Amino acid sequence: MDRNAKVRTGAVALAGTLLLAGCAGDGEDAAPAARRAATVPAGGSAAELEQQYEKIVDAVLPSVVKIDTGQEEGSGVVYDGGGHIVTNAHVVAGAEEIEVTSASGGAPLKADLVGAFAADDLAVVKVPGGKLRPAAFDDSSKARVGQIVLAMGNPLGLSGSVTSGIVSALNRTVSTREQGAFPGSTIAEAIQTSAPINPGNSGGALVTLSGKVIGVPTAAASDPGMGGAAVGIGFATPSNTVRRIVPQLIENGKVTQSGRAALGVVVRTIIDPQSGRESAVAVAEVTRGGGAAKAGIREGDLILSVNGTATPSQTVLSTVLAGLKPGDTVKVQVQRPDGAKKQVDVTLGELPDAG
Repeated sequence: MDRNAKVRTGAVALAGTLLLAGCAGDGEDAAPAARRAATVPAGGSAAELEQQYEKIVDAVLPSVVKIDTGQEEGSGVVYDGGGHIVTNAHVVAGAEEIEVTSASGGAPLKADLVGAFAADDLAVVKVPGGKLRPAAFDDSSKARVGQIVLAMGNPLGLSGSVTSGIVSALNRTVSTREQGAFPGSTIAEAIQTSAPINPGNSGGALVTLSGKVIGVPTAAASDPGMGGAAVGIGFATPSNTVRRIVPQLIENGKVTQSGRAALGVVVRTIIDPQSGRESAVAVAEVTRGGGAAKAGIREGDLILSVNGTATPSQTVLSTVLAGLKPGDTVKVQVQRPDGAKKQVDVTLGELPDAG
């Protein structure tokens, strides 16, 4: 799979009736077959693993909630004892009202949006009189490929669902598309997992066998050939990003130290009228005093590449920048409105909160 995967976000309610198909023979043959079948009790390490799964679910699932905005359904994880809940920004984008329901049931609770940071697809909502149990967030830098993980959330509106898999890869850079009021995001250092991630899992918990949250399930890869999700390829925002961004949202309602690199421009993607393909990004606005302004980049310029990597779209540009740090100096090829091309050195700033 390409490192820069195309992914889809989404937290949608289950519409209509969930159809479950079963396989069985006719009534006369099924009974004798059932009598002949023998059950094999789990033993040794298998029994121990099963018991560990049960302990983790009992310990963590009460910290996972269902989030309903009236337009979208998703998941959230209780962050602290003050009633703060972390979720994906795309779950609550544009929401006029938010309701939270514990995975263990009970009446829905009204929640308020504390803040959101679309770039990392994270948001915080709060319920009053917090009696929900906080989850423990682990150090995602210690994640290992092959590590067993459980994904907890509300896929397709089915509250309190748990799926299992492994950490399939680390340090992926994935971009999610615009969705309603959500502008899209580019997530750096994402955790790839084989644990099924379905619509409604967004904002839930990716949990290790130690019972700690290592990531927030955010997106599933899409397979254009199949016209839907690619089975067993999901992505989670790492817990270290959560632990960096969420406290800022709780404290200030916005992010002031994102740790993400920025050119200091607002851009839009240019579509080639002949081929219909994305060809470059046009500079619509230059931040005063930013790296691009100091390097002489102006409104109307086209950004063709960064450090030799072509940037035919805003998504690709965001992906390139996600792998860099504030303070890095990069070589940017630009094209002036008159067609002249020029390479400039830009010292990257830090991505601010876009609101």
